[in-house]
Amino acid sequence: MSKSSELRTTYTKSGLERYEISITHDKLNKYKLVKGDNMRVVNQKACAEMARWDEIWGKQLEKQKKASELEGKKRAANRKTEQARAELAMLKKEILEYALYVDNKVDWEQLKVKTDYPVQKPQKPTPLSEPPKLQFPPEPEITHHDYQPKFGILDYFSSSRKQDKIDTASEKFKNDHASWVKNKQEKMEQLTKMLRNQKKKFNKSQEKYLNDLRIWETEKSIFLQKQEQVNSEVDQKKEKYLSGDLSSFMDYCDIVLTSSDYPDYFPKTYELDYNPENKIIIVDYQLPSPDMIPTVTEVKYVQTRDEYQEKNLSQAQLNKLYDSVLYQIALRTIHELYEADVINGLQSVVFNGYVTSIDPATGQEATSCVFSIQAKKEEFEQINLANIDPKACFIKKLRGVGSSKLHSLTPIAPIVQINKNDRRFVSSYDVTSELDDNHNLAAMDWEDFEHLIREIFEKEFSIGGGEVKVTQASRDGGVDAVAFDPDPIRGGKVVIQAKRYTNTVGVSAVRDLYGTVMNEGANKGILVTTADYGPDAYSFARGKPLTLLNGNELLYLLEKHGHSFKIDLKEAKKILADKEKE
Repeated sequence: MSKSSELRTTYTKSGLERYEISITHDKLNKYKLVKGDNMRVVNQKACAEMARWDEIWGKQLEKQKKASELEGKKRAANRKTEQARAELAMLKKEILEYALYVDNKVDWEQLKVKTDYPVQKPQKPTPLSEPPKLQFPPEPEITHHDYQPKFGILDYFSSSRKQDKIDTASEKFKNDHASWVKNKQEKMEQLTKMLRNQKKKFNKSQEKYLNDLRIWETEKSIFLQKQEQVNSEVDQKKEKYLSGDLSSFMDYCDIVLTSSDYPDYFPKTYELDYNPENKIIIVDYQLPSPDMIPTVTEVKYVQTRDEYQEKNLSQAQLNKLYDSVLYQIALRTIHELYEADVINGLQSVVFNGYVTSIDPATGQEATSCVFSIQAKKEEFEQINLANIDPKACFIKKLRGVGSSKLHSLTPIAPIVQINKNDRRFVSSYDVTSELDDNHNLAAMDWEDFEHLIREIFEKEFSIGGGEVKVTQASRDGGVDAVAFDPDPIRGGKVVIQAKRYTNTVGVSAVRDLYGTVMNEGANKGILVTTADYGPDAYSFARGKPLTLLNGNELLYLLEKHGHSFKIDLKEAKKILADKEKE
């Protein structure tokens, strides 16, 4: 800002009076000496010049401010661009790569709660200090010279005069001593009252402290007990899992996938189903929809419009990125499950990818499976995920199924599905409320079971006008029924085999069925079992005109036609073993 000196008076050689003021502006680095004959005019000129300088400086400040704001907005645009590009780079490549450089095994200690009790312990009240020592002036003494009468010559000639002085001195002593005693007593009383109040206040604080301490200790104990309970449960889960108890395996896999770090805008929800008989886990994974994927590639600040302008991926680029993201998620999930499997509880992983989005045809939200893959452990572990193209690996190497353009969200049938009602055949609960416990399909006579399968497929194919012919068990060459489906596109001859098994069906049974389909000149083969199939069986059937129905799917088919049964493999094994003993 401008500054000025005091008005100075000078004189010319001829003796005329002159006036001058020096003015400066430090920021503009300006100096000027304003002179004149008239004091008022000099002041006005100086003020006008300083105002002009201040205006110039103000404009420069405003210009600098605008330049700074512009630079700040440009820097903000650059930061947004860097963030957007980093996010896109992560989606293009790092979703899968991230899992390759971390240990996906469960760190049991990390699952434990080890936090200190967060509530601060109540503070003890400040203890009572030593009572102050009272200071009193010396007690008046009768022998003190102040209380000794002073006699003059005349006092020796007048006994009354002398006595008056003695009485006056004595009275002064009595008054001073009484005042001293009263002052001491008052101070003692004040001290006693103060100490009594302090003691009362301290006792109240102490009582509150002890009560707060009891509450604090109780709540801390509860907190630590809960923490210890959580940690104990973690130890139990760890011990149960590491001991090879496959019943805990699905919980372990859930911990693995829950720990997997994805962007916040990903759904990261899934359902798991695990069959310890064949060591197959099914993952129904909720994938991000296309509109969840960020598209910004660059952000610029447009000064003329005072706004940020975004540049986005083209639709083709977005489609390619979206497909890559989905393939990476699938491969990463399979990798995480296999790498974390320290007890060899997995032989095969089925990954079904689901997307929830708005169906453009109906305007309603719809969820559909867009791709499905089954990866055997021994095959998957031979892949170097650090060097693969996710799409090529998914389709060509692992032979996953799905549209070549995942972004189209074309629904497909999963390779193996989770039954949402969870009527698994490893437990012995009812299929429906009317279930007759005596009807355990896994313990039926094998001929009765084959007859049941023929009968139920007769009902199934008759819905579409088809026909089922039953073969003789002794002459069927491995065929329990032959169906003829009149549908001109998907129809034709279908051979059906039934396997009432209590153990996992191996690949040999599926190979036999495929051979039968070829020999019969059939269009399709259906294998039905009360148990489930091993990874090799599913792998062999993939890409062939074969349908494998496990016990869970069989129960669904039976219920569809009004039959309520159960499949309890453990119970069936015991029943069949007892029959063999007989």
